Amino acid sequence: MHELRKDLLLGRWVVVLKDSKGPDYYYIPSPEETGECLLCQEKSFSKEILRIGEVDSWKVKVIPNPEPVLRVEGELGRRGVGIYDAMNSVGANEIIIESPYHDKTPEELGLEQMRAVIEAYKLRIEDLHKDARLRYVLVYKNHGRLAGAQFNHPHSSVMATPIIPKRLKEELDGAKQYYGYKERCIFCDIMHEEISKVSRIVLETSHMIAFCPFAPRFPFEVWIMPKRHNCAFQETSKEELDDLSHIMIELLRKLKALFGDLPYNYVLHTAPNRIPRRNHWHTLGDDFHWHIEFMPRLQRTGGFEWGSGFYILQTSPEDAAKFLREV
Repeated sequence: MHELRKDLLLGRWVVVLKDSKGPDYYYIPSPEETGECLLCQEKSFSKEILRIGEVDSWKVKVIPNPEPVLRVEGELGRRGVGIYDAMNSVGANEIIIESPYHDKTPEELGLEQMRAVIEAYKLRIEDLHKDARLRYVLVYKNHGRLAGAQFNHPHSSVMATPIIPKRLKEELDGAKQYYGYKERCIFCDIMHEEISKVSRIVLETSHMIAFCPFAPRFPFEVWIMPKRHNCAFQETSKEELDDLSHIMIELLRKLKALFGDLPYNYVLHTAPNRIPRRNHWHTLGDDFHWHIEFMPRLQRTGGFEWGSGFYILQTSPEDAAKFLREV
């Protein structure tokens, strides 16, 4: 019989199929190349926000998105429209160019390159949190056209919003409710459970752990989090960033070994900007824990999932972790 599993944090349910599938079950289409790469053109860097490395030997650059959804300029202009609420599209929309080479990813270039990418994430979150208009900063990566990638050049993105997105608010509220009941961080409890059970752990270092969650949304979904309780990514130590870089490289290499150049998304969930509403987030340091959610795009999401929020898993997280460990 198939098994229903409940996500402890959000209360969401998933179905894990009894006949769990191996990596050969999933078909990965070849990536497409379309025209000249904008990120390879120097003129794209005329409004450079951040550079890691020297002028002629840079490792990572951050530029404004050429077609931004949100812009830093302007006022929020909150207003009522009849019974509805509206505001201007103030925020930030940036591209992190992860490599000076069009066909070389950070994991292929090595630990130092991946460390530079992770450092750029930290620096952009720190800087954008200085703007009290911006409530949340989301760092994310879309790799491959099927995962929504804007370019084929290795890159990730930053989106800073004047509100806390619903998905993040559910996570923050779920963590706060759990802490109110148990007086413990839900993420720390999940991490300790995974370490004790072992079966869903993919990678572990002195400071980081990567595991397939008990009730994932997608086959081969992996979460990465620090062992030290910490709600804010920008407060991560050098040693933790080093370990995170190692984990990211190893995970990406393992997935490529199993599936080739698969499309994927990952998102960095960290604490919201506490400057605008510091008193509201007074328990955040106790109840939240930054983490990365890594989601391979191995199967299409259908009407049942979209309509119900109830996901169906073709591969169990225990089997997914086993396949990844054994690469």
